[in-house]
Amino acid sequence: MFGYNGFQWLFFFYMYCFFGWCFESAFVSIKSKKLVNRGFMRGPFLPLYGSGAIMMLVVSMPFRDNVLLTYIAGVIGATALEYVTGVAMEALFKMRYWDYSNRPFNFQGHICLRSSVVWGFFTILMTRVIHTPIEQKVLLIPGRVLAWVTVLLTIYIVADFTLSFKAALDLRDILVKIERAKEELERMQRRLDVIVAFNNEEKECKRQEREERRELWMNEITEALEQRFAAIKETLLSVPTAYGESVKEEIAELRGRFGEYLERQKNETRLLDFYKRDMIRNNPTMESRTYKNAFEELKKIANSKRK
Repeated sequence: MFGYNGFQWLFFFYMYCFFGWCFESAFVSIKSKKLVNRGFMRGPFLPLYGSGAIMMLVVSMPFRDNVLLTYIAGVIGATALEYVTGVAMEALFKMRYWDYSNRPFNFQGHICLRSSVVWGFFTILMTRVIHTPIEQKVLLIPGRVLAWVTVLLTIYIVADFTLSFKAALDLRDILVKIERAKEELERMQRRLDVIVAFNNEEKECKRQEREERRELWMNEITEALEQRFAAIKETLLSVPTAYGESVKEEIAELRGRFGEYLERQKNETRLLDFYKRDMIRNNPTMESRTYKNAFEELKKIANSKRK
């Protein structure tokens, strides 16, 4: 049973990657009421489904005559694959492409009991119903033809996966930069608040009220800083001696750093090319626990570029 050569195993893997993409994209498109190219890669392939299908075939080999053991092997194998994949992707990209945290009996949000139970039944369906007719059709393909098709598919999929992998790493780096920029702007804002409040107690009260609020979004911080600089400029125009020379130098330095940030922001926004934008748009459940607010900012940018 399943005595395939290397090209046949690879071809089955690619087929199930494609079938998985069809299923996921159709399901998410219907749910979202719009066409969604679901998945980590840009092309019509979902490696997790291909890996899951091959895993089901492999783990069921010793138990092909026992339905119960096939089910148990499927539950264990698929759950382990889902957990390892989820942990690895979050560690690499600081992103979660699925999250079961709201489901009962979940573990770290990567796996849950309901999903594991379904994987077991799907293993039986896969090995005893789905794979048999597909196997018959694939085995009819001449070996030389199958080898060439598999090689061409491998070249395409490796190229797509490489670009998608790089895009995911770039997304992670952009999130880190956004988070660092936000911390820098918050420090800048606090320093300007102190400078403004030095001659105005009312501003100090407003500062304290704002600090009691929840975290501000980046655009709110940017807007607040622009207002601070405008207020300081207005004060200096009306009362040139309102601040000492050392304070004026500090304000000029802060203004320069703020200008550099705005320029960096424009450049980093341009980095959000079609691969990264589509990766965000096509995975509506994707989230980042480490950089939650930064990712929400990035989602706004990605979705705004569609309009």
